[in-house]
Amino acid sequence: MKEIKLTDSEKDVMEILWEKKKAFMKDILESFPDPKPATTTVATLLKRMQNKDFVGYTLYGNSREYFPKIAKGEYFKEEMSSMIDRFFNSSVTQFASFFTSNAKLSQKQLKELREMIDKQIEEK
Repeated sequence: MKEIKLTDSEKDVMEILWEKKKAFMKDILESFPDPKPATTTVATLLKRMQNKDFVGYTLYGNSREYFPKIAKGEYFKEEMSSMIDRFFNSSVTQFASFFTSNAKLSQKQLKELREMIDKQIEEK
């Protein structure tokens, strides 16, 4: 499993691509809030993301239509696994203990979490 590393700026571009599915440079730029980044900045980010194999493109004449090569859910799963490995010694139990102790969850949220876990146990 490859270690996924995107900078915050790259994640911003990926969020746009995940939402739009496909987008030309002008579409990506228009999706940023003001002040919008420079075209050269976004072009550099897209090039780096292509090199990391996160983004692909289809060429139409001189224009490139970019698309994500990794699904948002897959990216999130990899990020969570990496975080659990780094901060909790690969222990999901330590992560769950930390999360439930520090997330200030309501009783309702804790019950919903327990129901999700119980459902997973039944399915295994």
